[in-house]
Amino acid sequence: MSIAVGVAMSFSKAQDLIRLAQMAAARRTGVSLDEIVEEFSISHRTAQRMTQALETTFANVTAEDGEDRKRRWRIDPGALDRLQLRPETAIEALDIAGREAVAEGRLRHRQALAGLRDGLLARLSNRDAARAEADAEAVLQALATVTRPGPRVSLAPEILDAVTEALRGPFRLRVRYKSDDAPARVLEPHGVLLGHRTYLVARDPAKGDLIRTFRLDQILSAEVLDESFAMDPAFSMERFAARSFGVWQDPAQFGPVAWRFAPHAAERAAGFRFHPSQRLEWQADGGLIVRFEAAGWLEMAWHLYQWGDAVEVLEPKGLRALVEGHRRGDFGSMP
Repeated sequence: MSIAVGVAMSFSKAQDLIRLAQMAAARRTGVSLDEIVEEFSISHRTAQRMTQALETTFANVTAEDGEDRKRRWRIDPGALDRLQLRPETAIEALDIAGREAVAEGRLRHRQALAGLRDGLLARLSNRDAARAEADAEAVLQALATVTRPGPRVSLAPEILDAVTEALRGPFRLRVRYKSDDAPARVLEPHGVLLGHRTYLVARDPAKGDLIRTFRLDQILSAEVLDESFAMDPAFSMERFAARSFGVWQDPAQFGPVAWRFAPHAAERAAGFRFHPSQRLEWQADGGLIVRFEAAGWLEMAWHLYQWGDAVEVLEPKGLRALVEGHRRGDFGSMP
């Protein structure tokens, strides 16, 4: 699935954490696990993880056991407008984000993140700054990036910078696409789909109002024009991304998808979020049917191959035909 949707998920969790901080500050006695469970409609274990995240993220959190033997988390009401992010956590987050920005060629974002990091350290005492840097460095050294086999598409930083600048306007973008000899196109960018390939999502006014995708690694040059445009008010990047299983958009393939996982693979499959619209249907024999609506049969086939003969395509027929004959039973493990 594209990172566009993954980002939306992370943003939702951040909103929940901020809401929890507001509850802990607004309630005189603090907030208990039972109250968190009720407020967010989550399990007791998830509520525990949220309190751990609260203590890890904010420095001015206290936890006390009341007379009823229930632990409650509290933030001084006067501190509601100055929730204090732990400096070592912030440094870690900025360094990790900076590392990812460099890997993706987003040098402008890397510079901005470095500026935020330096500004945060400048507000700390020398002792606290040294401690925060040391703690962050210890965490960063313990994190490793897994290099997956296969080719990796390289993106030109200047192209990414131009796209970012155009999205800020929004401004039209003049590009050379796929060939230096091809006529220049003037595009109206609406977003970017990040995945194993990165696509510019844009309208080509010369070809109508349809929102299209353009491989960013195939854009040979890009110039931001001093021409603003009106973005389609009905367009949503989240909805657009959700129309595909991966990042490739093929309107002709969009429709219902159903996969049946064998009983021995069902629990593993239930832990996957194959698509934002997915629905799980447990079967009497312990198997699992996963249903969603999307396009992109080829990217689905790439993923399904990893499950060997533990998964069967029920629909669409085109995808079923694509994977038939390629299901194996000798894989030693599942995804």
